[in-house]
Amino acid sequence: MAWRREAFLEHVRERGEYETLNEAERAARVVLALLGAHLVGGVRAQLAARLPEEFSLILLNPLQSAEPLTPQRFVRATSAWIDGATEATATWDVSAVLSTAADAAGDDLLERILLQLPVGYDLLFGRPRPT
Repeated sequence: MAWRREAFLEHVRERGEYETLNEAERAARVVLALLGAHLVGGVRAQLAARLPEEFSLILLNPLQSAEPLTPQRFVRATSAWIDGATEATATWDVSAVLSTAADAAGDDLLERILLQLPVGYDLLFGRPRPT
């Protein structure tokens, strides 16, 4: 079942310690657009089905990426898309959004998502895996 928009944004707002839902929404839009470029097939569609419709559409119509970005490059790309962001603030943005998306996905789907991503994304999702 998909999360409602307000509940999703409130989780992102709390985790990112944003003052407003607008700040949380800005981060969610950028991070999910970048994430969508890295997921394919049923995994992307299943995650989209668990997100609010507005964010589902963003995930399904992603920014383009020529190659999978490492976690560090993903954070750098996020900082480039958010006005005034630094790599430090973008790390915070990415973590707030992806940890909320991980909650929406659930453990089984998150495991399949992580299989499609370069090593290290488990930390961005707030779900470190044993090494």
